[in-house]
Amino acid sequence: MLDLLLHNACLPDGRQNMSVAVQDGRIVEVAPGLQAPATETVDAGGLLLSPPFVDVHFHMDATLTYGMPRVNASGTLLEGIALWGELKPSLTVDAIIERALSYCDWAVARGLLAIRSHVDTSDPRLLAVEALLEVKKRVAPYIDLQLVAFPQDGVIRTQGGLDSLKRALDMGVDVVGGIPHFERTMADGATSVKLLCEIAAERGKMVDMHCDESDDPLSRHIESLACQTQRLGLHGRVTGSHLTSMHSMDNYYVSKLMGLMVEAQVHVASNPCVNITLQGRFDTYPKRRGLTRVPELMAAGLTVAFGQDDMMDPWYALGSADMLEVASMGLHVAHMTSQSAMRQCFDAITTNPAKILDLPGYGLEKGCYADFVLLQARDPVEAIRLRATRLQVYRRGKRIAHTPAATASLDMPGRPLTTSFMK
Repeated sequence: MLDLLLHNACLPDGRQNMSVAVQDGRIVEVAPGLQAPATETVDAGGLLLSPPFVDVHFHMDATLTYGMPRVNASGTLLEGIALWGELKPSLTVDAIIERALSYCDWAVARGLLAIRSHVDTSDPRLLAVEALLEVKKRVAPYIDLQLVAFPQDGVIRTQGGLDSLKRALDMGVDVVGGIPHFERTMADGATSVKLLCEIAAERGKMVDMHCDESDDPLSRHIESLACQTQRLGLHGRVTGSHLTSMHSMDNYYVSKLMGLMVEAQVHVASNPCVNITLQGRFDTYPKRRGLTRVPELMAAGLTVAFGQDDMMDPWYALGSADMLEVASMGLHVAHMTSQSAMRQCFDAITTNPAKILDLPGYGLEKGCYADFVLLQARDPVEAIRLRATRLQVYRRGKRIAHTPAATASLDMPGRPLTTSFMK
């Protein structure tokens, strides 16, 4: 007997009336109209069954600190970094853990079951590292949490920065991070990329570097990152996050740059909600959008994913762990409003980030883990349009969250009592 049989579902690739059979936490069959005895049977009602959402780029150590010690009045990236620096001396392990666990509860309710979080290693106490390693253990039954050693204040610029980052890796942090554009000089930035990629190569780690989060078209550290990826044979293991300076570069240079990125198989993490908020702050009009060249990078064959980046912290006052909101912002800012492009934006919060994180057993195919979300929508575009209700969230074949279907009641004479926004 099966543990779970979910039938009459639509899948993101357009297949309809599909059944998903689950045994021992894994999908054992995906086919139309399966009939088999099961301990639990769920009728999806023709709605969309998706693999879980994946956030390719987040800062869990800073989440839910909005207003501490004050609000970012200018709304700029640099004031956010300064605020975080003011807050760090008062941080405690227990407080970071409490806030992070609250966020993880929100994530599960939203069907977000895998997160790559950067964790600041600039403070030699490594309190945030200690805290998030504990969070990673606690949430392991329901969230895949991948941690990046992130030298927020610059690995060269900070005294002892390289040592602190290495100690974080020794403690169990998964990925090597960096922030070359925040080093004191362009040369120091390039040196930091070289040093950090060498550490990753020596330790067999992936790389995810904050890169060129700037409106300056001459911030070109992604070029160095692609070069070091090639030199060290890190193909497919390196991610450039943000890359916002690409929105200001001339097209000739970008045509060369994208070729280098394709050769090195560098992945891209774009953060629509925060990039559109922080970038372009020093412009008058016209104001730049602040997002990297998402559709062009996708068309070149690169794996591009969207991240939430921040939520209620010194850099961003909003957010709710809703990756459909992130995808919606991405498709608007990047002008990706064709049917195919909107589906690409759904991929940017599901299959693409799963590939970047190298998640094992991800997907809706036989042999994959039985992790999925039933959405109150019939296809990916409708899911983004409606920020669809997560009706049921499953992890290893067990339901871990559910939300009642959204309906609206109308109190107008002669009109229906309830209505749905689904097509």
